[in-house]
Amino acid sequence: MAQLSRKIINDPVYGFITLDHPLLLNIVAHPYYQRLRRINQMAFAHLVYPGAVHTRLHHSLGAYHLMGNAVTELRRKGVAISDEEELGVKIAILLHDIGHGPFSHALENVVIKGAHHETLSLQIMQVLDKEFGGQLGTAIRIFTNDHPKRFLHQLVSGQLDMDRMDYLSRDSFFTGVSEGVIGYDRILKMLAVCDGELMVEEKAIYSIEKFLLARRLMYWQVYLHKTVVSAEKMLVRILERARELVVRGEEVSCCSPALDFFLQDATTRASVGSNLDKFCLLDDYDVMGTIKNWMFHPDKVLSGLSKGLIDRRLLKVRLQATPFEESYVAGLKENVSRMLDISMEEAGYFVFTGEAVNTTYNPADEKICILFRDGSVKDISKVDNALIQQTLASTVKKFYICHLSTGV
Repeated sequence: MAQLSRKIINDPVYGFITLDHPLLLNIVAHPYYQRLRRINQMAFAHLVYPGAVHTRLHHSLGAYHLMGNAVTELRRKGVAISDEEELGVKIAILLHDIGHGPFSHALENVVIKGAHHETLSLQIMQVLDKEFGGQLGTAIRIFTNDHPKRFLHQLVSGQLDMDRMDYLSRDSFFTGVSEGVIGYDRILKMLAVCDGELMVEEKAIYSIEKFLLARRLMYWQVYLHKTVVSAEKMLVRILERARELVVRGEEVSCCSPALDFFLQDATTRASVGSNLDKFCLLDDYDVMGTIKNWMFHPDKVLSGLSKGLIDRRLLKVRLQATPFEESYVAGLKENVSRMLDISMEEAGYFVFTGEAVNTTYNPADEKICILFRDGSVKDISKVDNALIQQTLASTVKKFYICHLSTGV
């Protein structure tokens, strides 16, 4: 029987997505990739926007679809991209997020210290490369920016990469937040390559401007919404408290053997590469199932935070432009300490501060280049465009405090 070499997936954002190579089909069918079905793309954003329950698998397939469109457009303009390079860049974007752990960015460096998702993605790609007889070599070189055609890496990871194109389009679709809608189709049509670098044609300046503005609005309205911040920080505090109890020798069991492995044995955190099989069993279900159990743990801090997260009784959040006074924070901790009959140190799990930072476009280390009709190239921040120069190039920082409501 002939091997199936083509599969069509119906996507709510783009319509039909086609997987048209046996290697692509084998990668998507692999358990490591299928795990992405069980990791939400936007962590706890669904607590504010109930429709935001799409997964990392949705996102990676969408980014793959956009990559196919980008390659087609660049080829149409005479950019040399071989069939091997096309397959490689498609695999690279398909697997760019495969190293994400449960709840993605929210728990990065929490479940496993010092393990960045891009490093884990590369390690998983290397494992898959061995499994598939060395067929991922080009994809790995593109992913690590070790391929001579730099623009291929920029399509995977850069200011105008397919990752950002998809997550803005997809996240705005599933949240219903229209401010995140971008003209991705026009931007793809305007992509160009000059001197080996990815850039956009002059006609796309306003579409890029809208793209950057959409990113800023989505960060503050969705990704850094105060309710989302509260839930994600509570999740982090729960795992930190569990680990503290483990270090003290107290009983803290998990529903998941994989989660229990990383929680209980601190020595594995620095060598996750040798435990990828266990890491690739971790997903959101492991964490939430375990937290449901911890609702009944005898430790007041662990059970209190767990109940609050499961029942959506979240810590209150305030945002402001300046840091919070230490005396104000200390007063809140004292109130929580008395109310829950816990120590001041333990009250710090229910009262804490932090800062949220968003830089939409920093030309010092990231560039979006505009290719003009006369062949000249300018960074978009140097173009006569007031919005980019005065607004989007600046860093916005907000200080937040999360605290248990004490009724005073």
